[in-house]
Amino acid sequence: MNMKSAVIGGPPASLVVAIERLLRPLVRVLLARGLTYPALAEILKSAYVQVAQRDFALPEKRQTGSRISLLTGIHRKDVKRLGRADADLETTPSNVSIGAQLVARWLTEARYLDPSDQPLPLPRLASDGGAFSFEALATSVSKDIRPRAVLDEWLRLGVAHIDDEDRVCLNVMGFIPQKGFDEKAYYFGQNLHDHIAAGVHNLLGQEPPFFERSAYCLYLTPASVDELARLAHEVGTQSLQKVYRRALELERRDDDRPEATMRINFGLFFFSDRENGS
Repeated sequence: MNMKSAVIGGPPASLVVAIERLLRPLVRVLLARGLTYPALAEILKSAYVQVAQRDFALPEKRQTGSRISLLTGIHRKDVKRLGRADADLETTPSNVSIGAQLVARWLTEARYLDPSDQPLPLPRLASDGGAFSFEALATSVSKDIRPRAVLDEWLRLGVAHIDDEDRVCLNVMGFIPQKGFDEKAYYFGQNLHDHIAAGVHNLLGQEPPFFERSAYCLYLTPASVDELARLAHEVGTQSLQKVYRRALELERRDDDRPEATMRINFGLFFFSDRENGS
């Protein structure tokens, strides 16, 4: 839609342009993975119904199908059908949940860190390292899954590698799979959801605003971009590590408190493209 075609009294033209822009990379992955427009339209229709049901009910009034239809422009027959669907299908894959807990402990407990607070390589077996081993660390997080199964999954995902001394070495400062489409798709959905939700919160003028900043620069050479990418990785890792460790300390402190119902997500990103790229 062109900005000039925005209907008077309709959505702001600037918002339409912004939505078009943020959809382009999403459409790129949808086409790459065979998700067609009709399939996306059904997903979008379901999202409209769920959000209207949850976030746009009138105070002290039951949200009706007719009102949802009026709000969304979706036929009442579809509202009724989609309203019966399970709106909460978000589940964390078990390997992601256990992996994140395991990496968190590795990154925050002093005995697993060197003087620079970097994760130490751990002997693979308890017979070699005792309590200071990957096997013992994995067992301390979950006794339901064998450490070898966790390690095999980590090797598949690129989260860790085994060195020449049969030690497990962490490849990443957090459970961020380098391989494995399903695992990467989980973080894709979680992180982009939270980034967009923070931006929507700020765009709608809700208080207090969330922290949302970026360093934006034009007219750089590829060599300069490479230098900035290395710098962003270095300082970004330090920032994430600092926030992550403090968050885990507070999580342990808050564990038994009835008001401990909140979650946070702090993220950083770096992107480069040609000036007129999409």
